[in-house]
Amino acid sequence: QVQLVESGGGLVQAGGSLRLSCAASGRPYGGYAVGWFRQAPGKEREFVAAIAWSGLSTYNRDSVKGRFTISRDNANNTVYLQMNSLKPEDTAVYSCAADLTDSFSSWNYWGQGTQVTVSS
Repeated sequence: QVQLVESGGGLVQAGGSLRLSCAASGRPYGGYAVGWFRQAPGKEREFVAAIAWSGLSTYNRDSVKGRFTISRDNANNTVYLQMNSLKPEDTAVYSCAADLTDSFSSWNYWGQGTQVTVSS
């Protein structure tokens, strides 16, 4: 199993930046992919970005390409989501999830989420 804790959310003006962190524990030998997802009020949860254990494979949804960057520091068991040029439509609760198969298909472990609010 793996436990995940997100941090770094907050209130920012449009055009601003935030960096979210996802700290993992409980699996010292690693081997898992991590994804970021978001859910806005009244909407379905949607995929934002994901990164493989090696860090060599990353994926981003089209609407955040060029603005959001996912990265990871396996020595510190942390995955980051750098969000630049934020827009009001990026407002949501952002959650990270772990896939122990490292295949981007089995997001079975979730953090509690962190609120990101972008004002216009």
